[in-house]
Amino acid sequence: MDTAPAKRTRGRPRKHHTDADTGTVQALDRGLHLLSLLSREHRITLSNLAMQAGMPPSTAHRLLMTLQSQKFADFDETTQEWMIGVEAFRIGSGFLRRINLVEASRDVMHNLMTRTGETANLAIADDGDVVFVSQVETYHPIRAFFRPGARSAMHASGAGKALLAQLSKEELERLLQKKGLPEFTPKTLTRPDALIADLEQSRKRGWAFDDEERYAGMRCIAAPVFNAYGAAVAGISVSGPTVRFDEERIQRFSLEVRRAAAELTEKIGGQISDHATATG
Repeated sequence: MDTAPAKRTRGRPRKHHTDADTGTVQALDRGLHLLSLLSREHRITLSNLAMQAGMPPSTAHRLLMTLQSQKFADFDETTQEWMIGVEAFRIGSGFLRRINLVEASRDVMHNLMTRTGETANLAIADDGDVVFVSQVETYHPIRAFFRPGARSAMHASGAGKALLAQLSKEELERLLQKKGLPEFTPKTLTRPDALIADLEQSRKRGWAFDDEERYAGMRCIAAPVFNAYGAAVAGISVSGPTVRFDEERIQRFSLEVRRAAAELTEKIGGQISDHATATG
């Protein structure tokens, strides 16, 4: 079994942290390094690849065989050369779909901001949080602002709750056990039964409502965006000061947000759900 050398051997890339420090799995780290090197080469021999990776050919071969078994790497028996595998393309395409989601959302979000007069947001779920990936700001001087990459608790976010509402009971329970329900304001839903009831209502009407649950004085209305498999992949929302989200505007904004979510779902080739296309 391979063990990490105490000192950096000749030809091995310098490591600034030990595996124990970073929590990495050495075999996985090495395998991903090989995969990265393969992606830069059209074809490459084992010896040259091992030399670039700074590892013994025997170690590189074992890792390549594992990658090949999962179709991340391919091997040409005639030339004895290794190549990137088709599965790497499939996985990489997932990132392209995410980028396309952001690009496809720009006109939709701008129109949503124009129709409501409030800041439009696009967010995705990541590791139990909601991450804001795009925003079109309102012209009002007092407005909500989330920089791209900003994270927030899903249970205290309109977009987060729109995504949570699409989870199965088992998925929701696992996430709550992992993340908990921390309190941010007196209105934060910190009891599982209260959150579950709120999510059920969100699922039935097709939109979620953050009623000052993350920030006092701020409200948000959000609806889910679906991919080609019918899975919720993002939440689109409008957010702003509570004084501009009265009952009449909440009803109007919820209709606009649902329409925007349905439009974006269609633009990315998703399956339009009943909730996304609801009008009342």
